[in-house]
Amino acid sequence: MQLASIRRYPVKSMRGEELAEAAVEPWGLAGDRRWMVVDGDGRSVTARELPRMLLLTPRLTDRGLELAGPGMAPLSILAPGDADTKVQVHSNAPYAGSLAVDDAHAWLTDYLGLAVRLVYADDPSRRQLDPRFSRPDDSASFADAYPLLLTTEESLAQLNDWIAEGPLSAEGPLGMARFRPNVVVSGGRAFEEDGWRRVRIGDAVFRAVKGCDRCVMTTTDPSTAERGMEPIATLARHRRWDGKTWFGMNLIPDTPGVVVQTGDEVEVLDAEESDGPPR
Repeated sequence: MQLASIRRYPVKSMRGEELAEAAVEPWGLAGDRRWMVVDGDGRSVTARELPRMLLLTPRLTDRGLELAGPGMAPLSILAPGDADTKVQVHSNAPYAGSLAVDDAHAWLTDYLGLAVRLVYADDPSRRQLDPRFSRPDDSASFADAYPLLLTTEESLAQLNDWIAEGPLSAEGPLGMARFRPNVVVSGGRAFEEDGWRRVRIGDAVFRAVKGCDRCVMTTTDPSTAERGMEPIATLARHRRWDGKTWFGMNLIPDTPGVVVQTGDEVEVLDAEESDGPPR
């Protein structure tokens, strides 16, 4: 197997970018989800509630961040200062983030039609992960739950075959961008990743700690922000366990500092047979 593509998302719930290579940090790929939009109480604001966020294009720069979006003049944002605020990713425990400049808050409030602020994860090590699936020193930036998400081309192909055979075939085929992975692997079997426990990508080793249960955000076309029924409708028929639908595997790095590149060899170091729900 090999690493087919690498993706990072500079701002949570905004458009991602494909990379030829990326450094692996303890809390995820360098530059991935270090920025997040929050409401007045510091809670994450995402494309689950505001699909138009998916039409915003962020770009990391040497000085900070640039934002562009439909009907908006581009905005350059300097790295945030020392003004800390408590932030919260969904229902996870709050931790400290740094506020961006007021211009960023105003730009996003204007675009979204909701009073919001932009925050930066200046020290992701502050965030603690679910202890059931992690170690005490594991951390993440502003990803939903874990540092990286892995998907496979074969699993997507199988899902698209199922969609083509179903009542909502007109909504398919779907692209991988729907699932917002960090690393995409090719050359294996569909949903083989359900049983992976440790995997090596190039020289980087990861723990595969938990399958990824999918939400309504995957039903939003990232190119138009229009919402449909797929892939949740088809996943519910074929991959529904514990009241949730599953696609992808969450990873935690064991060798931070390593650079991964597209084309890297992917080797499964530890796995279990799986014909049911992912771990």
